[in-house]
Amino acid sequence: MQKGRLVEKIAALLEEKKLPLLADVRDESAEDVRLVLEPKTRNVDAELLMEQLFRLTELEVRVPLNLNVLDPLGVPRVMSLKEALQAFLDHRRIVLQRKSRHRLAAVARRMEILRGQIIVYINLDEVIRIIREGDDPKAEMIARWELTEVQAEAILNMRLRALRRLEEIAIRKELDTLAADEAQLTKLLSSERQQWRAVAREVATTAAEFGAGTPLGRRRTSLAAAPEPVEIPAEALVEREAVTVLCSAKGWIRAVKGHNISVSEQKYKEGDAPRFSLAAETTDRLTIFGTNGRFYTIGVDRLPGGRGHGEPLRLMIDLPNEHDIVAMFPYRRGMELLVAASDGRGFVVDGEEAVAQTRAGKQVLTPGAGAVAQTCVRAEGGDAVALVGDNRKLLIVKLDAIPLMTRGRGVILQRYNAGGLADCKVFRLADGLTWRQGENRTRTETNLAPWLGARGAAGRLVPSGFPRSNRFGT
Repeated sequence: MQKGRLVEKIAALLEEKKLPLLADVRDESAEDVRLVLEPKTRNVDAELLMEQLFRLTELEVRVPLNLNVLDPLGVPRVMSLKEALQAFLDHRRIVLQRKSRHRLAAVARRMEILRGQIIVYINLDEVIRIIREGDDPKAEMIARWELTEVQAEAILNMRLRALRRLEEIAIRKELDTLAADEAQLTKLLSSERQQWRAVAREVATTAAEFGAGTPLGRRRTSLAAAPEPVEIPAEALVEREAVTVLCSAKGWIRAVKGHNISVSEQKYKEGDAPRFSLAAETTDRLTIFGTNGRFYTIGVDRLPGGRGHGEPLRLMIDLPNEHDIVAMFPYRRGMELLVAASDGRGFVVDGEEAVAQTRAGKQVLTPGAGAVAQTCVRAEGGDAVALVGDNRKLLIVKLDAIPLMTRGRGVILQRYNAGGLADCKVFRLADGLTWRQGENRTRTETNLAPWLGARGAAGRLVPSGFPRSNRFGT
């Protein structure tokens, strides 16, 4: 690739913010080609930066080799490298045979003419007389000395000055040389082994002229050992920026630049309202949990910007129309999640198991008949789980009583005679259970002994002052 086009390509990637580790590229070429790549900071891993450039630009070009060729019979087929090399050598042998036959025919013609010239040399005066006086000198010479048409024609076409060069010794010497060539060519054409040896000498001659150690064949670039493969995390390909992800009640999503924005000042479509608001960075992966028990993953950098109302989330993931969003949060390495269905069954899942690779998402929780996925909360950092049902019964169980699973229906967390699970919360038992009370107030209950129980119990009525919505709200 031309240097100028390479610089333009890198500059375009910088404009598109696809090279977050690179600050600038400069062309400082003089007699030698010199491109200066300036990293964003001194802490940038040089190998990681170069790996990005190799993948996104023509600094590294991979040329595929597809030996779909026409064989010597004109039939298209795929050859292996060995078959292709053998076909090349076979072609070189055919070329050698054709050249040898052509040379052999030329030698035979020249020898025929030289034998006729010997006759001229021996009978020079008589030949001159016949040419000067004869009515048909060609036919007369053929009849007199049993010449061939080619010999007679060659004698008649000779110039007078050429007669001075006719010397029997020189003619016979050339005849001997040509006879030796004729014998050698005949032997070559009759021996397959001789032909392959000749092909080998040709290949060796080519290698000697164009080999790696010759002026014509020396490499213009230096080669080093293949580098170890570098794993590029997805976030390294995106410029890191602080954003706030907003998702409305009707599922319109967008990413507003910055943190600590005023959610109340954000505009929504008529009849819509805010629902999810979370701080993230453009390098994060947004995890979404639906009422169908599936997890969906979207790169935050793919979300529409803060101008306007955003785009419908359902255009980015395959969430069925009959299902809704339960939870939304940025993925963090090492996180654990407590998922539960409306029938009170659930389990703890490793956050890595919740990362989906496709639009269709990844099925983790399988709700039972008539149930839907109800809650998804982070489970690390706590030792107890508070569960509250639609019947306003509260149950607190130890977190280690809930199994860690990868997928399934889970175990019974809380039983209900009517209704189902309304909300759950993971917390530290020593800190007490906190819930939101009113718009800006919270309440913490530290005496939780009445509600502590075994997993699968029904629980007891919530404490006085617990929200009528049956949700903790914090």
